[in-house]
Amino acid sequence: MTFAISDMKVSSHDLTQGDRIADKHSFDGGNVSPDLQWETLPADTKSVAVFCHDPDAPLISTPGNYGFVHWLLYNIPPDVSHLPQGCKDYAQGVNNFDSTGYGGPRPPAGHGRHHYFFWVLALDVEPALADGLELADFLEKVEPHVLGMNRLMAHYEV
Repeated sequence: MTFAISDMKVSSHDLTQGDRIADKHSFDGGNVSPDLQWETLPADTKSVAVFCHDPDAPLISTPGNYGFVHWLLYNIPPDVSHLPQGCKDYAQGVNNFDSTGYGGPRPPAGHGRHHYFFWVLALDVEPALADGLELADFLEKVEPHVLGMNRLMAHYEV
């Protein structure tokens, strides 16, 4: 399957589609990951992954990736349908702050509004990937195993 929006539903008590992200979830305002919920996973889902990406960030890195990765969480069992605020469970990938775990919005001052996409992927692989993957490596490993995906987008600016 190629990457395409599916029937999965993604929601949050902390984020509303298209609205501003609360300061509590920004890097300088608390840096607490928002809660996320999902439903309607495909029948053969064996694990779930979540990542947050800001395509508006002026960062281009090798091998040609663009934007800024704020969060990568994977190896989530398929019976889990909710991540609470501040979740530090499951495998943590590397963000573009050169750390693991959640790194909230922090666009450059005066750079305008940035859009943050919180993606949820349903995968047909058991939750056994190594900790510390970067997003490009993670996506290369899971792309053939994506059964469904959807996202929630919110914005932030300083």
